[in-house]
Amino acid sequence: MVMLATSWIVLLVALNAPAGNGQSVQTDPSKSGFVGDTVELRCVFINGKPPVKISQVTWQKLINGTKQNVATANPALGVSVLPPFKDRVSFKHPAVRQRTPSSLEDTTIVFNNLRLSDEAAYICEYTTFPAGNRENMVNLTVFARPVTKMNLTSPTIVARTPKRKMPVATCMSANGKPPSVIKWDTTLKGEATFQETRNPNGTVTVRSNYIVLPSRETHRQKLTCIVTYRAERFTDSVILNVQYEPEVKIEGFDGNWYLNRQDVKLTCNADANPAVTIYQWKLLNGSLPNNIEIKNNTLFFKGPVTYEFGGTYVCDATNSISTRSGLVEVNVTEFPNSPPFDGREIPLEEHSSGAAIGCAVGGVALLVAAIALLVFFLRRRQRTFKGDYSTKKHVFGNGYSKAGGMPAHPPMPKNLQYPDDSDDEKKPAQISGPDGFEGGDRDFDGNSEDLKRPYFTVDEGESRDYDERTLAFQYDPEPEIADDMVSQTDGSVISKKEWYV
Repeated sequence: MVMLATSWIVLLVALNAPAGNGQSVQTDPSKSGFVGDTVELRCVFINGKPPVKISQVTWQKLINGTKQNVATANPALGVSVLPPFKDRVSFKHPAVRQRTPSSLEDTTIVFNNLRLSDEAAYICEYTTFPAGNRENMVNLTVFARPVTKMNLTSPTIVARTPKRKMPVATCMSANGKPPSVIKWDTTLKGEATFQETRNPNGTVTVRSNYIVLPSRETHRQKLTCIVTYRAERFTDSVILNVQYEPEVKIEGFDGNWYLNRQDVKLTCNADANPAVTIYQWKLLNGSLPNNIEIKNNTLFFKGPVTYEFGGTYVCDATNSISTRSGLVEVNVTEFPNSPPFDGREIPLEEHSSGAAIGCAVGGVALLVAAIALLVFFLRRRQRTFKGDYSTKKHVFGNGYSKAGGMPAHPPMPKNLQYPDDSDDEKKPAQISGPDGFEGGDRDFDGNSEDLKRPYFTVDEGESRDYDERTLAFQYDPEPEIADDMVSQTDGSVISKKEWYV
């Protein structure tokens, strides 16, 4: 009975010891590093009270469910690192080599010169007595920074006829883990292709080609490759060197070559890559005039222009790619059509100032015209009356002051004397009865002495100077104006019927 009771006590102590003492192994959940870097895998044993005895510590690599020993530390046997980790793995703390149980509580290992093959799950296992085994695991991830480069697909890109698309630049991110992302930055119209290749060591190579239609427009265009790897960004650029055939244009004929004009010439300009090496001039359906001098790409016409200068001139430009031609039709006229254009562009400021001056002058002219029209209509309105201007006369000497009345005058002399040199003399007009002047319905005696008085009739707008004229006579009393007559401020008289119409 005593032996049975003792066995139960030992069994209970063995079962409850791990939980009661609280032993544990602490590691980082995961660690990572780049190829070639140094990485630490932490492993610390937390002992309990009373403490247990550490018999051995073992680091193992877990591959496809199989454990592979990496390193061990034993108080009696010392430290051992197994191949293929022997040259790259070591325990961090030198105290581990002292072979004491207390020195094995921290068995962190260090990986030097990290390799892609080091990526795996690693187990740190403690063997204790009497608590048994305690372990924990850490996942190690190994990254591979890619090698990025960009280059032209060919040092020389030729734009040929017929035109066809071709890759002009390649951007590559090689042996990256994880794979990179490639993008293109350019104003050049084209399209990109992408290709990924998985390498045996687990890395990925990404390649991208940029395809365009080579032409003179793509020459000297910039292409930029942007590679993004995790949080890192790499850029590289190239300038396209596209070779193309000449594009020829003849300049110098302004459409105004006339007889006897001096100093005319034609210039053959060619846009080409590489540059044009040979220029050749010719005249269609004829030969070049004798008085022509050729210097490089220019035809100089010596002497005055003649009809012999007319015709179709052709320039052939040749580079290493091809030969292309340009032509111009020269017409010679007898007289100039317009002044020859000197090729000088009018600056924008001159256009702007000319427009401003033109607007200012136009505005002033409109303002003056408006003021003139306004003054004209105001003056006309002041001088306009209700009636017929054709019958209106200025009567000088009557002194009318208000409608219906005439001031009295001295007796009128029988003989009216004027200066001998006066050519303004007019005979006395007849004054009608109550119905008005000139052409009234009632007859009267125009020779009546009491109606005779000196006066002059002047049309509207006529001006005369009477300061030098001397009138020596006496006025007879003049008859009163009829009631239906109205005296005007300018000395004329009209009927009330015409005034109030």
